[in-house]
Amino acid sequence: MKSSDVINDLIVRTEANLRMARELNKRSVHDLNQSPGAGSWSALECIEHLNYYGDFYVPEIENRIASSPYPHEEIFRSGFLGNYFAQSMLPKEGFKKMKTLKSTNPSGKKLGKEVIDRFIMHQQKLLELLKKAKNVSLTRTKTGISISRFIRLRLGDTLRVVIYHNQRHLLQAERALESVGTSAAET
Repeated sequence: MKSSDVINDLIVRTEANLRMARELNKRSVHDLNQSPGAGSWSALECIEHLNYYGDFYVPEIENRIASSPYPHEEIFRSGFLGNYFAQSMLPKEGFKKMKTLKSTNPSGKKLGKEVIDRFIMHQQKLLELLKKAKNVSLTRTKTGISISRFIRLRLGDTLRVVIYHNQRHLLQAERALESVGTSAAET
């Protein structure tokens, strides 16, 4: 894949995620906290789950881009493991539920709109980082991952995993809201 195509695709996806989050922010806190059923997350729980990952990945990506000695390369070569993780995060029709780590499970929390504000801040920072990533190798620059200190992924793969994961759970948040019905936007 061309590095520029990867970055441009991720910018478009992140801008869409940002728009979705702003739309969610127009909904009432009551609706955003409604779970569609037992064992399912509310819209705010979906976003809070993403914030747990954003709190790790946004600074990790920023630090790796800032310290990368590897200049931009025309072609991005995805790693086997990174591509597997990225593909598993891509929202697909009828995608199956995945287990989440206890440390990133917001289930049962009463949350406020500050959750969405924090997510929006992460998305804005990701857009800045995607622009900076155009100047470094997406293949040779490596990042840590949240689930293991021993595994490192290529920057391009990490960006794909994080942004696809965001898309996946924003769609889940929208489905949660659809199942609880609509109420007037909070003023």
